[in-house]
Amino acid sequence: MTRQPTRPRPRPGSRHPGRARLADGHLANVYSAACPSRQALDRIADKWTVLIVGALERGPMRFGQLRDAIDGISEKMLTQTLRSLERDGLVARHDHGSTPPQVDYRLTELGATLTAPVAAVRAWAERYIVEIETARAAHDSGQSPRKGNT
Repeated sequence: MTRQPTRPRPRPGSRHPGRARLADGHLANVYSAACPSRQALDRIADKWTVLIVGALERGPMRFGQLRDAIDGISEKMLTQTLRSLERDGLVARHDHGSTPPQVDYRLTELGATLTAPVAAVRAWAERYIVEIETARAAHDSGQSPRKGNT
């Protein structure tokens, strides 16, 4: 079996459209453990992030509306995730300064860039859940669901 040649790593001076250049001059690379883009990947790959971004895609929502829209999320997890999304610049918290207190959350411009990718992930999960459940059942019963793979 012939081995494929490895691709050379891009040098800091080379052009790679779509990839950010970090402060140290290196290109963002999620496959590198040291790259901060890993943290961004962690954030956007989180199920609660996907669901919150999807809910806020429809417009600003109050905390209780978000909690009610996302079945199964605890208040603690909603609070933690909203704080992380706010810190990352994906969600903005707006305090209306009224009595009683009224706070709502909305996607920022940056957060809005996530709506299409997370919608695709949600759609994929809903489209292929039957195949996933079938594969799990076959795996758990000791039968391999793979066809033609060794």
